Amino acid sequence: MLSTGSELVEPGAPLAHGQIPDSNSTMVAALAETLGVTAVPLGAVDDDADALRRRLQDSLARVDAIVTTGGVSAGAYDVVKEVLAPLGQVAFTTVAMQPGKPQGFGVLHEDGRGVPTFCLPGNPVSVFVSFMVFVEPALRVMAGRGTTAAPQTLQPVLVDAVAAEGWRCPPGRRQYMPVVLDDRPDDDGGPYLLARPASSGGSGSHLVASLAEADALAIVDAEVEAVAEGDVVTVMMVP
Repeated sequence: MLSTGSELVEPGAPLAHGQIPDSNSTMVAALAETLGVTAVPLGAVDDDADALRRRLQDSLARVDAIVTTGGVSAGAYDVVKEVLAPLGQVAFTTVAMQPGKPQGFGVLHEDGRGVPTFCLPGNPVSVFVSFMVFVEPALRVMAGRGTTAAPQTLQPVLVDAVAAEGWRCPPGRRQYMPVVLDDRPDDDGGPYLLARPASSGGSGSHLVASLAEADALAIVDAEVEAVAEGDVVTVMMVP
């Protein structure tokens, strides 16, 4: 688990102006360990291409997969893309989803051994959603907890719920909305859960506090412009 960003400091350390805690490393490690996977903290790396190359080179021999966070867009300090894209082993693209639009994936090679490498965005909600959608199924296979021959073992737990209130959806992008689930006061034979957004700010990628409250991610197809109160929505249960 490797975070990038010169603004990052270890959680709990005093913050200077312009600094933020490296919450992504802690979150990704916790998510991995729910699968029975041993998380190997690789620390945070400044927005420095040479420093990132050294950290990756030092790490490849002792891990089975790498998850990076941050540095995958098209900005001046997107160091992961700067270092890995020219190698031709990791592809970077955009996915029609919110949050988690910029993504990267490939295999880095060390002494003939391939190490799957997942390059996630930097904002915490984007990291959480990206891990649940892309990384968790792969780690399940690698950990022997599912097989491509039995794809049902790779699927997240999905249930139906009723929207307790309405919310807007991003045009043309599948939305993963952190939601809180409550029991319905009356069971008419339909979905027995009510889903309400965990944050009044919606599914913005920076709204990390919403993850502490969320029981699930409501999955809304790209063609839907808005969820109305009373609509049935599919939700993905989260650890």
